[in-house]
This record gives sequence, structure tokens and C-alpha cells, in this order.
Amino acid sequence: MSTNTLDPTRLEAFAGRMGGLINDGFLAVALSVCHQTGLFDTMAELAPSTSEEIAEAAGLQERYVREVLGALTTGGIVDYDPAARTYALPAEHAAFVTRAAGVNNFAAVTQLITLCAGVEQDVVRCFREGGGVPYSSYPNFQRVLAESTKDTVDATLIDGVLPLVDGLRERLEQGIAVADVGCGSGYAINVLGRAFPNSSFVGYDLSEEATAAGRELAAEWGLTNVRFEVCDVSELAQPEAFDLITTFDAVHDQVDPARVLGNISAALRPGGAYVCIDIAASSNLEENLEHPLGPGLYTISTMHCMTVSLAHGGAGLGTCWGEQIARSMLGEAGFTNIVTHHVEGDIFNVYYICTKK
Repeated sequence: MSTNTLDPTRLEAFAGRMGGLINDGFLAVALSVCHQTGLFDTMAELAPSTSEEIAEAAGLQERYVREVLGALTTGGIVDYDPAARTYALPAEHAAFVTRAAGVNNFAAVTQLITLCAGVEQDVVRCFREGGGVPYSSYPNFQRVLAESTKDTVDATLIDGVLPLVDGLRERLEQGIAVADVGCGSGYAINVLGRAFPNSSFVGYDLSEEATAAGRELAAEWGLTNVRFEVCDVSELAQPEAFDLITTFDAVHDQVDPARVLGNISAALRPGGAYVCIDIAASSNLEENLEHPLGPGLYTISTMHCMTVSLAHGGAGLGTCWGEQIARSMLGEAGFTNIVTHHVEGDIFNVYYICTKK
């Protein structure tokens, strides 16, 4: 195409967007490092300080601190006083990049970007040869996932999610059987176990590392009503064993999600409920064009959620399998009543409350 057919305004705007994208991409890596080293948490407690003072307070190497502060300053994350050579993290920014920010800590989420970058060449190979990248290629996944979901669980599970099911809290207080399928590190099921000592809880996950972490936390909290089992949930065979089953963002990356949902349906007792928490999106790309997290969701799907399923010849639903496909699959699994909710404090997920006759 001849350059004289190009719209110069559009050309300039897109070039600017590309430059900003590259800068922000590198800046996201810097945020991940600063989160992991605790640099933001330290700076939030300091008055404007030099790089030496910040490094000493954080217990970090000054030369590295000074260099990353350059990225944070030019990226608009911290303020810099050139006369005093001091740096400050504004309170308005600390509200989104420190551990004290809880569910609003976006710096913690940037770890997912660096995690995905670690398998880039494997995914490139899959583009050419097919197949996928297995879970074993993501050694830090369980840690990052556990950290990114902990604050959401703390903020929403007991007071935001349980009320979505009529009478559920009362039943949990009296004592029912509960399973979390694809439980990961088990934080959510341990939180429930601690809150409702009369009920019994089990977490199922394929990862020995994750279930071990769940057991460790249960022991730390002194819980005797929570247990964990290493289990391929596509093989779960527990007919009418539970009154409540939960999944936390665990369905869309399964090898055989239809079978998993069928097993969940079969494992519910009459009158039981399935709470399926999964990514809030449409199954139709055109309906995600204005999704505030759209590029991130489709990219993390390419780099993790879809490919770990395809690695085992799976369905490869992907992160944005969406409400339309989810409703269809839940119906095929035997659920006759499916109601969706959004919970304040969780911008990522939609909550499917499912029952069957």
C-alpha cells in the first residue's frame, strides 16, 4: 500500500499508542519487581527520601533501587524532587500498588505478565506446531495465583458470595458437606472451614504442590474440618456427596470442562447448590470490545489458560469462554436453574448460582 493512501492522523495516533504500549509493558515488569521486593510497601511509609534512604529502609541494594526508581519516575508512578534528589510514592498511587491496598493492588497482578513471559518461546512453538504448554512449565503459578486471589476472597467470600444462595449461611452454620473443585492452594476452602466449624470441607486439585499448601494452612489455623485430596477432577466420582460445591476460576482451563461440570452436577445432593465463579466476559468477541480488561484476558488465555488445556489434548475453552457458553455447558451438565450475579470488590468475575431438579 502506498503511503499516500494512509491517514496521517490515524498513523500518528497509532505510532504514539505503540510507543506508549512498549513503555508500559516494561513498566509493568518494574512494578512486578517492586511488588515482590516490597519496595512500594516501604515507600508508602516514608517521607520523600533519597535512593540510599529508601534502599536502607527496604533492605535492598541501592544501585538497583535507584535504577528502578528511574523507571517509576519517568512512568509517573513516583514523584521526584531533583533539587533534593528525593522520591515519594503519592498516597493516591499507594492505594493501587501496595499490599495494604488489598483487592486494589494492581502491582500484584503484574506478576501474571512476567509469569506469562516466561513461557513465551514455548507458546511461539505451539503457534507453529500445535499442542500446548503444560502446568509444569509455570513453576510460580500457584504462588502468584494464591496471592492474587487471597484479597478478593477475604473481601467478598463470606459477606458477598454466600448471601447469593438463599439460606446457605444458616446451613453452613448448622453443618453441611462442601467441596471446592480445582481448589488451588486452598485458601478459599480454608476460609470457609474456619468460619463454619460445624461443616466439613474438602478441596480437590491435580497439583500436589497446591494441595500441600492447603494442608499447611489448615494445620496453621488448627482446622480439623478441612481436608485436601490430589485428584484429577475430570475423574471425580462422588455421587450425591455434597450440599455445596464451588469452583474459583477453575473451569475454563480444564482439559475436559464438560466432564468436570457433569461430575460436579452428579456430586450434588438434592437441594444442593453449585457456585461457579469464573471470568466475566461474553463468548462473543464483538461484545468484549469495550471490556476494560479485554486485551489482558485474551493474552493470558493465549499464554496460560487455553494452552494448558491444549497441552493435554483438551477443549482449550480459554479465559473468555464467556457467559453464553458457560450457561450452555452448565445446562448440558444438568443444571436447570442458573442465575448470575456480580459481587462488589471483584471486577474480574461473574458468579453463577446453579441448582438442579
